[in-house]
Amino acid sequence: MIHSHQRASDRSIALIEIYYAAFNRGDWEAMLGLLAPDVAHDLNQGAREIGIDAFRVFLARMQKSYAEQLRDIRILASVDGRHAAAEYVVHGQYLADDDGLPPARGQSYVLPGGAFFEIEGRRITRVSNYYNLKDWIAQVSG
Repeated sequence: MIHSHQRASDRSIALIEIYYAAFNRGDWEAMLGLLAPDVAHDLNQGAREIGIDAFRVFLARMQKSYAEQLRDIRILASVDGRHAAAEYVVHGQYLADDDGLPPARGQSYVLPGGAFFEIEGRRITRVSNYYNLKDWIAQVSG
């Protein structure tokens, strides 16, 4: 629970913890509920998508092609709470072919990743995700 007497940085850390707990449960609606309506989502090595509807489409694509759990999550936040960063290890399985990527055969992978966040009014306004795509391709192609 996020309380008003917490420091801004603590509130932001708690918000990102809730976001990743929802991700690990596969609770997309809970994740979407933490986002600002005009959230900016920077795809790893890809385009910026704007809005909750685009984020929902992204999550549906992810659910079709991947089963992932994030472990060893570490979150840092700026003193004013407006920026946060997370690093984690993705433990995943590649379930179905994703556009432009190698064929899926149920391959498992373990991949470090990270994300940067902007936060306003207890809503996430930007999520920028990063991981090493070449490392992932090597793991699922081997």
